[in-house]
Amino acid sequence: MNMRSYLILGKHQLGLQRAILLALIFFTGVLAIGLHRYFTFYASYDQGLFNQLFWNTLRGSWFQSSLTSANSIASLADGVIPTVSFLHLGQHLVLDFLLWMPLYALFPHPAMLIVLQVALMTLGGLVLYALARHYLSSQLSLWIVGSYYGAIAVIAPTLANFYEQCQIPLFTFGCLLALEKQRWGWFWLCVLLVLGLREDAGIILFGIGVYLILSRRHPWVGLAVCLISFSYVAFVTNAILPRISEDSSRLYLANRFGQFVDSPNPTSMQVLWGMMTKPIVLLSSLFLPLDRRFSYLAAHWLPLAFVSALSASAWTIAGFPLLALLAQSGKSALAINLRYAVAVVPGVFYGTILWWSHHPNAFKPKLRRFWGICIALSLVFTVINNPNRSLSFIIPDSIRPWVFVPITRQWEHANQIRQVIRNVPDGASVSTTTYLIPHLSSRRAIVRLPTLQIRDDRKEIITVDYAVADLWQMQEYQKAFADSRDSLRATLPVLEKISADGTYGVLQVQDGVVLMQKGVSSNPEAIAAWQTLQARMNSSVKSAPN
Repeated sequence: MNMRSYLILGKHQLGLQRAILLALIFFTGVLAIGLHRYFTFYASYDQGLFNQLFWNTLRGSWFQSSLTSANSIASLADGVIPTVSFLHLGQHLVLDFLLWMPLYALFPHPAMLIVLQVALMTLGGLVLYALARHYLSSQLSLWIVGSYYGAIAVIAPTLANFYEQCQIPLFTFGCLLALEKQRWGWFWLCVLLVLGLREDAGIILFGIGVYLILSRRHPWVGLAVCLISFSYVAFVTNAILPRISEDSSRLYLANRFGQFVDSPNPTSMQVLWGMMTKPIVLLSSLFLPLDRRFSYLAAHWLPLAFVSALSASAWTIAGFPLLALLAQSGKSALAINLRYAVAVVPGVFYGTILWWSHHPNAFKPKLRRFWGICIALSLVFTVINNPNRSLSFIIPDSIRPWVFVPITRQWEHANQIRQVIRNVPDGASVSTTTYLIPHLSSRRAIVRLPTLQIRDDRKEIITVDYAVADLWQMQEYQKAFADSRDSLRATLPVLEKISADGTYGVLQVQDGVVLMQKGVSSNPEAIAAWQTLQARMNSSVKSAPN
């Protein structure tokens, strides 16, 4: 091997080492914040939902969840009692979860899913580096990876509850890397893995297929990808999910795409036809309000110094998942802090790589300085946004009115909660408040207060054994947040009623956290503390804004 080859190899190894260093910084920092969020009881409902899903599957009750049942259209709209045997697959076909079951079996704990989510998002960045190196120099590839690890659309969803979207970067970048290397076996395996994420992930693949056709690089492969992805989404959403539950149509399609259809129970094909036959409504959904659409796109472009906005390939690939988000009603679809934003990431970054492959001479000092400022701004905006309350220990949740819980108070309250919930037996059925759900979710029967009934494995409706509520958390945040205010107003009267009529006995009251058990007498000290807490909470409810 000559000197030139050694130098090239050395540069490649140095670039890879730096990419791994960036990955380790991202993994360590985000994991520390994510675990802090969990152990201080800021992780919420869906963290518990997915933990229960894994916990049940590990024990042979495949993809079942009482928490999913309580969030189904049957419970939310029709008043059906949640059931322990509800199949989550009626909402989303999350087959790839089976890949991670052996890992969860080794560490069966809700926090394990946080580690898994951060690890998957981190690995996605390393595959992105390999993908960038196919076209670009080590230095430019490192800038791409630095942009990924500094992107709001990457950091913020990773700091959220565990969701299936955390697999998107790894499998999609893997698909694109296999495409570039023309490793077709790996390519089609990654296509299957992307489809297995959940049924609507096929939209991401459809964008890749359209790109392959329009670019004329692999038109027949692109056509096959388009046909497979479209057929899979259509088949799953129209033939499989409706056989399990009505959630896909009534809960998701009707609520999010109701402007395109008249039916209260639409199919995905009806929604697609509605988009095609109502172009004015579609254009209005895509562009209005204009400022919100632009700020969302700018958040995706910012860490890449807005180069992705210039890339036709980025628009082609990311355009289809982006269209699916823009067309939805409501605000959550275009929240850059939420999981939905991850679907746009692969197309934006791959399109940027392709743009740089055609404009390598643009990588000059002035642009590098601007790019560095953009990454720094992306990080600053991420911190300021306090994504998913993960940084509430340093960032106030609200300025007017002032809501800020310092880290010392967070851990003090968390320790008090743990002293209460450790008295809930592992196998008991439980109803609890939102932020306690993850920590109590490793059980068959759990619902959210104020619900107290659940249908068990014998198909009988039972009243849960324990009710446990963190009223302090609701009171602290109700000053600024309507969801906390509504939860307190819904939960407090129920707890007052079941304790007053003797259905439940008050066992423990500690730092605004109350534990009750069905069919037992109240602890005299606990009931006195409960009466004091009731008076304080009722006073707080009356003084809170409507």
